[in-house]
Amino acid sequence: MGGNSIGDQFIVTSFGESHGRCIGSILDGCPAGLPLKESDIQPELDLRKPGQSTITTQRKEEDKVEILSGIFNGYTTNAPICMVIWNQDSDSRPYEKIKTIPRPGHSDYPAMVKYGGYADYRGSGRFSGRLTASFVMAGAISKKLLKYVLGIETIAYTTEIGEISIGNISFENAKKYRYTNEVRCPDLPTAEKMKDSIMNARKSGNSLGGIVECVSIGLPVGLGEPIFSSLESDLSKALFSIPAVKAVEFGSGFEGTKKTGYENNDLFIKEEGKVITLTNNCGGILGGLSNGMPLTIRIGFKPAASIAKTQKTLDLSSNSLVDLQVPGRHDPCVVPRAPPIVEGIVSIVLSDHAIKAGFIPKVLKGY
Repeated sequence: MGGNSIGDQFIVTSFGESHGRCIGSILDGCPAGLPLKESDIQPELDLRKPGQSTITTQRKEEDKVEILSGIFNGYTTNAPICMVIWNQDSDSRPYEKIKTIPRPGHSDYPAMVKYGGYADYRGSGRFSGRLTASFVMAGAISKKLLKYVLGIETIAYTTEIGEISIGNISFENAKKYRYTNEVRCPDLPTAEKMKDSIMNARKSGNSLGGIVECVSIGLPVGLGEPIFSSLESDLSKALFSIPAVKAVEFGSGFEGTKKTGYENNDLFIKEEGKVITLTNNCGGILGGLSNGMPLTIRIGFKPAASIAKTQKTLDLSSNSLVDLQVPGRHDPCVVPRAPPIVEGIVSIVLSDHAIKAGFIPKVLKGY
């Protein structure tokens, strides 16, 4: 599939470039009978789009989705759903000036070598964070499908920016408050500190990274396919497809390595006729299969690579070191725009596994 598609039965293909005519997504395998319209997708895109606040890139894009196929009389038909967003505010002039100067921390150099100089370097082309809008489009449909058929809810929110972090927070509070501020942190006092740290980084020509936490509730027992298509395997692959992601952990993750087995094991009990565990150090997955407990994931984003601070790098046209101040409009921290992307990616994988496992039928009747 050339690396542009993901999924086995619920297949998402991303297309377009950052400064090309458009970007888009094709979703093949969505069951017939799901009520769907563009207004189901647009709110998710609005949460991700650029130019929303002082802490994001000032590129102004409406990011208005158009559904071109796969919907008839307001319902999905099981035909491929093609969705497109037209690029309206791209400015390629800064990239013409640095096309032989690979930016530190970017894909410029390996892409130049891999594609023999034919790769679209404008705005990072296929490697741009702008392409995550295609994940959000398909993810919005996935979220609706999971909620509609199985009652599954997925939320993501910022827990850490630089060295500022929040403590534990309940699912309901995270759901209620995560989008009430610019950094998408459900703890409001901490959110203000995070915003200040991002603004300070921007003023100094620098950038910050951070962590997004994602929680899914309502999963049935048994999502996942051993061995190389375990739920963790497929989620990790999908999450690492988001630009700037450098770490993914489930449940207790790296903290769990410091515990004993007795401390880290989740004890099974029965509550109101349902088997649950007293703790959730496994993050809702055992042996690569969902166990019915909340799916908990933490995703680490590196600091944004495009910074105004002067750096040394190699000019390939002269083979000499030069000073570089990256031109253009860039996010000083990508984390605040990441939660809707993470929610979408996780929902895409869960939808694919739910269809493969028979929890979601090919035709939706009686829902």
